[in-house]
Amino acid sequence: MARYTGPVCKLCRREGMKLFLKGDRCLTPKCAISRRNAPPGPRPQRRPPRPSEYGTQLREKQKARRTYGVLERQFRRHFAEANRRTGNTGENLLQVLESRLDNVVYRLGLAASRPAARQIVNHGHIMVNGRRCDIPSRLLRPSDVVAVRPKSRSLGLFEDVVAGAPPRQPPEWLTFDAAALEAHIETLPARGEIDVQISEQLIVEFYSR
Repeated sequence: MARYTGPVCKLCRREGMKLFLKGDRCLTPKCAISRRNAPPGPRPQRRPPRPSEYGTQLREKQKARRTYGVLERQFRRHFAEANRRTGNTGENLLQVLESRLDNVVYRLGLAASRPAARQIVNHGHIMVNGRRCDIPSRLLRPSDVVAVRPKSRSLGLFEDVVAGAPPRQPPEWLTFDAAALEAHIETLPARGEIDVQISEQLIVEFYSR
């Protein structure tokens, strides 16, 4: 299974914003954006060149990929799925990305970051509709049930959630029972319920060239 294994703070610096790839560390002064908010590599020019239309679209696509932890080939498949669905392609793309199993685990507060949520899924701690699932890219649909495996509920990973102190509150399109560590997918999220700073129209334009 392909995944990015390089330094993630460089990704945030390249995009010039926090992508929250290291969980709570991103909220501390140790965050790379707080310490050195400049692209990695050689010292930038005093007057950087104005980005082209293609460059702006590319940066937006890269930002979305890195936020959700998706490599290029898989991101293209997600875009093809969004383009196949009816409605606005850009909003469909964000819905597809949000409905990934690893993202849902992150949104539920079961992990401090999306990379951590991906690892939890890979290690087999999550069930979907009563069956163990270790595929982070699985797309969930309304009425699906996501739960922590009974054998995994006693792990320290989920102690804070059971105690009522999850890293974040689940969005409205998810119903979460913290005591049972079980969630229901009520519906796919609307654009206003997706709190990512991504201009999805630029991504659509990038793939429509």
